[in-house]
Amino acid sequence: CILLVALAAIDYFVQFMLHNKELKMTKQEIKEEYKQMEGDPQIKSKIKQKQREMSQRRMMESVGDATVVITNPTHLAVAIKYEEGKMEAPKVVAKGADAIAMKIKEKAIESKVPIIENKPLARLIYNSVEIDKEVPQDMYQAVAEILAMVYNLD
Repeated sequence: CILLVALAAIDYFVQFMLHNKELKMTKQEIKEEYKQMEGDPQIKSKIKQKQREMSQRRMMESVGDATVVITNPTHLAVAIKYEEGKMEAPKVVAKGADAIAMKIKEKAIESKVPIIENKPLARLIYNSVEIDKEVPQDMYQAVAEILAMVYNLD
């Protein structure tokens, strides 16, 4: 009788351990479950790339509507739009560094948007103002001077 109880206890312990081992997922199963829950990382990266391309395309289209492009000669370009009476403050419609800055300048030339070189202002706006946001009040004076130059060119 004691022998049967001991064998039953051992069998129970072995069955319990085997059952727990079966419940554990392999590394491959974990990867597959992650893909199902979160999506395939390759597909997600392609989607993000397409979204960036579309965003950049929209930004480039808005350069043609800009009032002025302010540059740090080669590395930065910031396109600003201001319509007196329609807008409360000038708005950054596009900005970019290096290759994107060159594309912004090319689009500005193509669209006959004036390009003004002002290194400190270009850096300041590039680093502190997001696209489709208004220029902060502390930059109004500098931007107003640039806009006055542009309006005097016309």
